[in-house]
Amino acid sequence: MTGSSPRAQLDRLWQRGREFLGCDLAIMGGAMSWVSERNLVAAISNGGGFGVLACGSMTPAQLSDEIAATERLTRQPFGVNLISLHPELEALIAVCVEHRVGHVVLAGTLPSALSIRRLKDGGARVMSFASALVIARKLVRMGVDALIIEGNEAGGHVGPVSTSVLAQEILPEVRDVPVFVAGGIGRGEAIVSYLEMGASGVQIGTRFVCAAESIAHPRFKQAFIKAGARDAVASVQLDPRFPVIPVRALANEATRRFQDTQREVIARHYNGELTQKEAQLEIEHFWAGALRRAVIDGDVEHGSLMAGQSVGMVTREQPTNQILAELVAQAEATVERRRRQLADGDTAVPDRVPVATLGAAD
Repeated sequence: MTGSSPRAQLDRLWQRGREFLGCDLAIMGGAMSWVSERNLVAAISNGGGFGVLACGSMTPAQLSDEIAATERLTRQPFGVNLISLHPELEALIAVCVEHRVGHVVLAGTLPSALSIRRLKDGGARVMSFASALVIARKLVRMGVDALIIEGNEAGGHVGPVSTSVLAQEILPEVRDVPVFVAGGIGRGEAIVSYLEMGASGVQIGTRFVCAAESIAHPRFKQAFIKAGARDAVASVQLDPRFPVIPVRALANEATRRFQDTQREVIARHYNGELTQKEAQLEIEHFWAGALRRAVIDGDVEHGSLMAGQSVGMVTREQPTNQILAELVAQAEATVERRRRQLADGDTAVPDRVPVATLGAAD
């Protein structure tokens, strides 16, 4: 790498991701319901990244309108995130095919082979989330074109394993398709680390919530700006016989109310009032409604403040292109620093405090 610019070095690291997404920066925007709509998605794509629309609970007609509106705001590639539990999934897939969406992310549960095939036959590249190596391998066999591995540090619905552990488990073993890493990523140094481990790119959500182009309510943004990593907590599953995917959000009255709602829905399920699928959808609807109250209406106490643990790195409202520029500048500085260390033969270990003195009184 001697003699090449930091940007050229970075571009080599994430070349596979850039080529797969068709953009300058292999940075995907996380699909956040009510936040990742036309304005933010277009801003991310126009800034060189890859915006992803969050379909969430939209109807097929609403999704069609949102895709068309995004296309009016950007000529750059962007994707659509579909929840595989959506009752109208087939119709949503048809909408994506009709609009010739280039990339579709299937999220929520393991997608069906039929869904993957319909999208691929329609010309889309299909991405899906892998929460373990065995699932990653299964998805590759099912025909997905790329994987996203998202750790527990992420906001919204999360799995049980940290990003760093998932990366160590999956990146060395999966080479057939590009793999994008997500969860807790807020700086360029982390991006470079995962790229060097074999990732093709990253997905970032929380950092973009306070983008100037984000339609999130000012009170919602202020909650993010004031919060630290410890404020973003994951909800607790009350009954292991009734699987509920944990949701990470800033602690408030809504997170406490979710526990009560979960308890009530589980009771109704065991009383025969709801099937398991109906109960799960009802729980999902709680979050959809609570999230809208916070993001759109600004009710930061009774609404859901879904946030990843990287929320502590959100310190102010910024234009999207400035956020992207900061991440790239940090990444470039990292690859240049490592290049200089190699060129200088600098293998020295930084001075450390002797173990015997740790915790000693002044």
